[in-house]
Amino acid sequence: MSIQWFPGHMTQARKKATETLAVADVVVEVLDARLPQASSNPMIHELRVFRQRPCLKLLNKADLADPEATKAWLAFFDKQPGVKAVAISCKKASDVARIPGLAQKLAPHRNDAVKPLRLMIMGIPNVGKSTLMNALVKKKVAAVGDQPAVTKSQQRIDISNRLTLYDTPGMLWPKIDHPIDGLMLAASHAVGVNAYIDEEVGTWLATYLLEAYPKLLMARYGFATDGMDAVGVIEAIGKKRGCVIKGRGGEIDMERAAAILILDYRSGALGRISLETPALRASRQAELKAAGRLNENPNLATDEGND
Repeated sequence: MSIQWFPGHMTQARKKATETLAVADVVVEVLDARLPQASSNPMIHELRVFRQRPCLKLLNKADLADPEATKAWLAFFDKQPGVKAVAISCKKASDVARIPGLAQKLAPHRNDAVKPLRLMIMGIPNVGKSTLMNALVKKKVAAVGDQPAVTKSQQRIDISNRLTLYDTPGMLWPKIDHPIDGLMLAASHAVGVNAYIDEEVGTWLATYLLEAYPKLLMARYGFATDGMDAVGVIEAIGKKRGCVIKGRGGEIDMERAAAILILDYRSGALGRISLETPALRASRQAELKAAGRLNENPNLATDEGND
């Protein structure tokens, strides 16, 4: 199953973003630190490169991501021209306080009341843009919710006579080309629940965790993973958590058990997990190329010069 999700309001949001970017100085792209490239919208890349705007990439939710993977991503992004990457948590005031100064360094000519710094906050749904906006303004100016795409319209906020923010709705792109990207985005709650099946996403997540973080699975659920496959992991979670279908002779509710695994990943209850690294993404890209399924989508690329 290929996961796709592109609500109608996103088309209008893209048109508005194209117009606003003409007057913005720096694009502040908010990414999910657990899947930085998969959560980077290729349309944002295209728009800002066309307008020749520098980009401050914020790897948000860094407190939930594998620190070693995050370190590798920061080095990867910092090699791209016109890009500065930092790992943050939008819930930490000290992290948020650094952002205007970091953006200022990318546009040093915009530094007074005559030429205020204009930042355009962009990103896919549910990566923390609204939380960031509220923290920057120090009051609630953007709706925050557990479901993706809570923000549906753009707004301008003048922080001071030296700083203006443009908040944009979370935007995905019309077609997610890499199936694994769709699964990672679903696992991380960037797409609507109507676009995926918990059991499918949970099975993929269990497969990945068995390969990359088996000790975290064992620590969280209290069972050994040796010799297990993904379905076995979901079943074991179901048994541990009492996910039994009534009247079915003890049959495990795989959908409920998969949902538990997904929620434990999202919340950080499983531990600090990253779903991709630059090296792993390059490997996945090579597999696509070998299968004849690689296109020119910059969001799939790992070429450090693709900006």
